[in-house]
Amino acid sequence: MKHVLAICVAVMGVSLSAHADVWQWVDADGKTHFVDTMTPIYTWTDEFGNFYYSDTPDHEDAVSVEFVWHSAGSMQDLSITEDEAGLDDNAFPGETDEERAVREQAEAYYCERATEIYESYANAPQLYRTREDGEREYLSKQEADRTIGETRARRDELCG
Repeated sequence: MKHVLAICVAVMGVSLSAHADVWQWVDADGKTHFVDTMTPIYTWTDEFGNFYYSDTPDHEDAVSVEFVWHSAGSMQDLSITEDEAGLDDNAFPGETDEERAVREQAEAYYCERATEIYESYANAPQLYRTREDGEREYLSKQEADRTIGETRARRDELCG
């Protein structure tokens, strides 16, 4: 009876570990990596601009990469899905061609719109905000520079 209980516990442990969460992180070259553990991954740059990754903070400038939850399941499920579907770097695992097309169309729209907004701010002679009474309130040089910088960062984020 003890052996049956031990086997059941062992099987449950294996099945529970097989359905863990999968996390993703993006390296300095923009390549997405998938992991099934939250063990920290550290990165740093040397004086020549070379990037390094390690599971220990081997350098004084090392910082931990940011993990983003990707899906429930296992790395094995993820690998099978990617291999069978023949997905490239722009596709999400399990994403159909139709879903990918819709997503890419939306991403292109938001990138284009963010670029239009950024360019209009960058080329404007002076930026302003409209007050509740409908009057214009012109931004100081400092406020305008900050707004343009934030808009550029948002454009870069949306356009990859």
